[in-house]
Amino acid sequence: MPRNQEVIRQWKLLHALEAARHGISLDELARDLDVTTRTIRRDLAALQEAGFPLYDVRDDLDRVRWCLEGQAFKSLDTGFTLAELCALYLSRNLLEAVGGSPFQRDLGHAFSRLEAALSPRMRQFLDRLPGVVGAKPGPRVHAGAAEPGVVDKLLEATLHLRCATMRYDSASSGREKQYLVHPYRLAFAHGGLYLIAFVPEYDAIRTFAVDRIRSVSLEKQAFAPRRELPEDLFENSLGVNTGPTALAEVRFASQVAPFVRARLWHASQRLTDHPDGSLTLTLDVCHDWALRSWILGWGPFARVLSPASLASDVAAELRRAAAQYASQDS
Repeated sequence: MPRNQEVIRQWKLLHALEAARHGISLDELARDLDVTTRTIRRDLAALQEAGFPLYDVRDDLDRVRWCLEGQAFKSLDTGFTLAELCALYLSRNLLEAVGGSPFQRDLGHAFSRLEAALSPRMRQFLDRLPGVVGAKPGPRVHAGAAEPGVVDKLLEATLHLRCATMRYDSASSGREKQYLVHPYRLAFAHGGLYLIAFVPEYDAIRTFAVDRIRSVSLEKQAFAPRRELPEDLFENSLGVNTGPTALAEVRFASQVAPFVRARLWHASQRLTDHPDGSLTLTLDVCHDWALRSWILGWGPFARVLSPASLASDVAAELRRAAAQYASQDS
């Protein structure tokens, strides 16, 4: 948590310095970010050490003001080879996957600047390359799906450890519910933005899809984090879940075994080959809908060996799916 807050705060600090054409004082920065001047000094030192061109000047009243040297970024090719600039320009297709994240606007501006640094002939040549090397983003939440202001308020609550009340349209229950939450982190995964928050009512950490949050209001009281979040929030799941892990064994027919073997589906996976060309994949993952959906996606070429409860759940899903077509067969 502390590292996450520090990064977000320093991101906001850079934006504040960039917006202040004549510099900004430590006191103003501390007031705007709601931290002490000592914290601001540490952040400025960290940013300078990271290579950002920050400097301090004295104004007419002999007050120290901090500035960001904008001239240092006017020539984007400084420090980059031509190949690196071209690679960055082309990577905009890959970064479409974060189209729903809080950084979408800044990424758009960055690529516009990058485009301007290349000559028209270079851009004309590079624009032909996606026909040779392309990238297709996976499914993602439609841009603008979140209610206006929700993401900004959630970032504010996460940064300043402020309690928040939100109205959430639950897909599982089919109704709106009001929650008092302690926002821990925003995470972009599987094409959507998610809020990881502690819910005092349940004494548990829950995951909320940001596009289903209808409103957020920040409370005056602050909170102290009760849990430490891992760096990889969803490491236990094939999808977006923070639940506990359990063993899952799935046997794949020889027809699809090469495709299964060719990919790393999860860090815990173990493969066992069989004489008939089939293979068994063993995972230690959360037994959630993402796992069942993945197994079902292989159709008749996958069979759950263990545990029996998972095999029973998948079999039940298959029966329900078959029932959808029963009327067509009669």
